[in-house]
Amino acid sequence: MDRSADGWTALHADALTVLTGWTPTSPDAAVARDRTLVLLDAGPVAMDRAHRAGHVTASALVFDATGSQVLLCLHGKFHKWVQLGGHCEPADRTLAGAALREATEESGIVGLRIDPLPIDVDVHPVACQGGSLHHDVRFAVFAPVGATERVSVESEALGWFPPERLPQPLAGGTARLVTPGLAAFRRASPHPVS
Repeated sequence: MDRSADGWTALHADALTVLTGWTPTSPDAAVARDRTLVLLDAGPVAMDRAHRAGHVTASALVFDATGSQVLLCLHGKFHKWVQLGGHCEPADRTLAGAALREATEESGIVGLRIDPLPIDVDVHPVACQGGSLHHDVRFAVFAPVGATERVSVESEALGWFPPERLPQPLAGGTARLVTPGLAAFRRASPHPVS
């Protein structure tokens, strides 16, 4: 293994374990999961944004404490509303940890909690490295009561929206996170939402 892959070994192992044992939440997620497992055959380098053939990213659909609102960001580069998330870092040890770190950095909210099971996987083209693919593993994240968000340098805006009335323009794949995200919220909540 070359030195550049050393920092990615634990995260790569976690990605293999999580995705191999995961039951996909939709047919599209199943196809994306299988494509991501093929990408992971390249080894730990598949976690690094420099891997032009594609790389694993982690994102999070953030729910408020009641499950009646989701937090989205108006992305600063492609000017669409999208869930929080992005590139993994060499210090990340788990995909869930990477998604939680990204959600915390991009929302400014302290005390977020994450469901460690993915709610979706999506593969989509991006401009990284002159053209690449994000193999995005997506999680549900839960904000504490009274959470106050703060816009980061990566966003033009942050906003809370009812899951049934998401804003436009909306990034592809974001809407399909709502149903499995609400299921995760119900599993994690001591007071299920109907």
